[in-house]
Amino acid sequence: MSEKTPQNMKPATAAKKLGIYLPAAPAEFQEGPVTRAGLDEMLANPPAWLEELRANGPHPRPVVAHKLNVSIAGLARAEITEALSTEQIEALLADRPVWLQEERASLAAVRAEEKRVRDAAAAKGDRS
Repeated sequence: MSEKTPQNMKPATAAKKLGIYLPAAPAEFQEGPVTRAGLDEMLANPPAWLEELRANGPHPRPVVAHKLNVSIAGLARAEITEALSTEQIEALLADRPVWLQEERASLAAVRAEEKRVRDAAAAKGDRS
């Protein structure tokens, strides 16, 4: 029986799965492939650098959007294209600029409409 070769992924893919901003990761993480086993180990027992990045950032756009409760497109409309630290995100949440209020309301409306459509489809399915 032959041994399985480890599955490797690019550092960018691993960073996305870990929810971190790749340029802020240590050089050894950025430079080489990451094995599936290595990723699983980092998820189970995060090293100190990973815990620090997750806690304080800089955070990638999907994480920033989630923390601000807006869409990634909403960040782009607000011309926020760079990674933000936890401190910067907290400052935005404290200040609540107009764009943030509008984007949060917009996302809430989209989610409400998606729920209405799902509920209507489920009700239609129940009647069949």
